[in-house]
Amino acid sequence: MSARQAELSTHTQRSVIGAPIEHVWARVASMEGINDELMPYMRMVLPRRHRGKTIADIEVGVPIGKVMILYGGMLPVDYDDLTIVDLSPGTGFREESSMASMSVWHHERRLSTAASGGTDVVDTLQFRPRLPLRPVTPVLVWFIGHLFRHRHRRLAAYFG
Repeated sequence: MSARQAELSTHTQRSVIGAPIEHVWARVASMEGINDELMPYMRMVLPRRHRGKTIADIEVGVPIGKVMILYGGMLPVDYDDLTIVDLSPGTGFREESSMASMSVWHHERRLSTAASGGTDVVDTLQFRPRLPLRPVTPVLVWFIGHLFRHRHRRLAAYFG
């Protein structure tokens, strides 16, 4: 592993959602579900040619293009130059991208049937801020953790 790869920050978030895996997958694979998880912090808007598609409709390995990230759902603050690199319909995906704010953004979401009969949802993130400001990294790590805890709470509440 190179020194540059070693600089990736990571966060893992795990939750059990009280719904069958096929219902959870339908929600987390849709832009409606993704944006519901992200709000009120942010919303993502796919390029026009992909609007109305789910993650399962996106061609693996082909860049989607710049996905706009809107603060509060309205103010453009970033973009995500996104590619789905692995897709297992019904159980998960892995995206790799860069953003205006991140030189590296890897997000893997895996679903499995939990022992309780619900769905185990695991998000694993690896990222590197574009600006090499060491004091910013702990704040960014905190924010990403906070955002994904929020996303899991919103997903659980939807099925609650």
